[in-house]
Amino acid sequence: METSDDGPGRFERAIGAIDAVHAEDPIRVDHAGRSLPREQLHAERASAWLRRLDPQAGELLRLAVRAHHLRRWQLPRSEYPEGRAGYHAWRRELQRRHAEETGAILEACGFESEEIERVQALIRKQGLGRDSEVQHLEDVLCLVFVETQLEDFARRHSEDKVVEILAKSLRKMSPEGRAAAGSIELSSAAAGLLARAADRLGGD
Repeated sequence: METSDDGPGRFERAIGAIDAVHAEDPIRVDHAGRSLPREQLHAERASAWLRRLDPQAGELLRLAVRAHHLRRWQLPRSEYPEGRAGYHAWRRELQRRHAEETGAILEACGFESEEIERVQALIRKQGLGRDSEVQHLEDVLCLVFVETQLEDFARRHSEDKVVEILAKSLRKMSPEGRAAAGSIELSSAAAGLLARAADRLGGD
């Protein structure tokens, strides 16, 4: 870990700057007895899952995981049309924004252009299915969804829709990621939906 007599190194400064942005999220959530900004929770849990899946993960992947939803609250899904095309347009713009702002933070903290471009490529999930670090990022994002959002999502949507979404998420995950998802403590209802999604995946 890079440090100096003058204070924290560039990695620590970047993490601090990223977390300061997450702390601005006006949407607060309760999790494990804590009330905190939603994106701060997601970032913390994403980092925790990465440590579990890849304890030797490099700094650039750790930065991408920490910053993957930077200022997500500023572009709500409702600003785009309903349907698949609108959803994908929204996601592309989110990834562009996340990557752009993360790049500015990393540049200010002293990262080289090649390093910044790599973090941005990870955030945009370039090479999913071919790049092991992008796969770790995808696994982590899916795990955070299951752990922190599935219960609420399941209350607001039909069981068939939830199972469909979960099956799509599981299909993008590695075997290790799917196993980790199965280890998350959920209500019996949510666990049942996850099991149905896993069964559907096995039938593909």
